[in-house]
Amino acid sequence: MTGITTHVLDTSRGRPAAGVPVVLERAISAGWERVGRDTTDADGRASGLLASPPEPGRYRLTFDTGSYLAAGFYPEVSVTFEVSSDEEHYHVPLLLSPFGYSTYRGS
Repeated sequence: MTGITTHVLDTSRGRPAAGVPVVLERAISAGWERVGRDTTDADGRASGLLASPPEPGRYRLTFDTGSYLAAGFYPEVSVTFEVSSDEEHYHVPLLLSPFGYSTYRGS
């Protein structure tokens, strides 16, 4: 499987974060171009961001965390990463709480 997916986990509740809007953008010479969008499902996953394998380049996932965490400190979280091959899968999970977050390259 190739592509870009994400998974949002609410670490303060110990469960997936459902209903988080996610936008995927690719860097172009003039800035950023939106190439996909999705909303996390009941399992906190967004797997419909791209219909085809990603071209190599710089990408950015922006999570609308304010719509999920009404009283959170971060209204949105942006994660920028590099895609080096269109033959690999890029899974970028977000671990979220009202006052912090972390991310990593998953499998």
